[in-house]
Amino acid sequence: MPTLDEVCAKALSLPCSPALLPRLITLLQHPHADIEDLAKLIQMDPVLASATVRMANSVFFGGETVADTVGQAVMRLGAKELYRLAALSMASRWMAIEVVGYRWEAGDFCRASLIKALAAEALAQRTGRVDPALAYTCGLVHEIGKLAVAFSCADSFSGVRARCTEGVTWLEAETAELGFNHAAVSARLLEEWRFPEACVVVAANNPPTVAIPDEFRALAAHIHAADHLAAALGVGQGEDAFLYTVDSALLTEQGIAPEVMEATLPLVLERATRLLHDKLNTGKVDF
Repeated sequence: MPTLDEVCAKALSLPCSPALLPRLITLLQHPHADIEDLAKLIQMDPVLASATVRMANSVFFGGETVADTVGQAVMRLGAKELYRLAALSMASRWMAIEVVGYRWEAGDFCRASLIKALAAEALAQRTGRVDPALAYTCGLVHEIGKLAVAFSCADSFSGVRARCTEGVTWLEAETAELGFNHAAVSARLLEEWRFPEACVVVAANNPPTVAIPDEFRALAAHIHAADHLAAALGVGQGEDAFLYTVDSALLTEQGIAPEVMEATLPLVLERATRLLHDKLNTGKVDF
């Protein structure tokens, strides 16, 4: 049985990690960052650079002239769209690693992560209690440890399933069977990749616990609600999707009442459909 350290070490050695994303977050938040700085960073990732130019010249963003360089593409897209694209491009490549364990089909984990990111962003925009960009980031990567656990511990999942028949949540079953769980792995990986502290804390406290610091309580609630919305949509969900509990009191405390969730659901589906097109429910996902 691999240890937590061994699972994380194996995951960190995989190619296409989203380690460049925190650097882009920091740069976009810097008041004096310019187009040249952003272009230089993006060009460190050839796949992202290509995707940036391609999106800038798409029908949605295209202008009268073609964007020939990354700098021109960055200027056309703007910081918000650039960040969304970068997050999807870098995270989705790591999320495309084929694993067994949660009984995902090809592309499922990436689909589910995108739905959670969009849901967290939409809820943040509606409540005004959390920065939507931060909510999007956390929604996208907060369960990334599932991939690492499935990659290293797939042979142990039969034991996890057996424990779930005893009436415990999937997270509790993982902890009992493995000695750790995917939330702990997620937090360790995000910390190693130098993601913002908020992302690390929320990942470690997923679902939220009473131990979470007050400063991250609102963000944790929005991510918790996003998980619930993603499960309701059913897109890309693994076998653990419904083996969890919803903290309704926490959601209500943070302004996420049932009517807010209900009103947000069609918006999330619309945004996901616009991004995924015919890959909304099946097939590998690439950005």
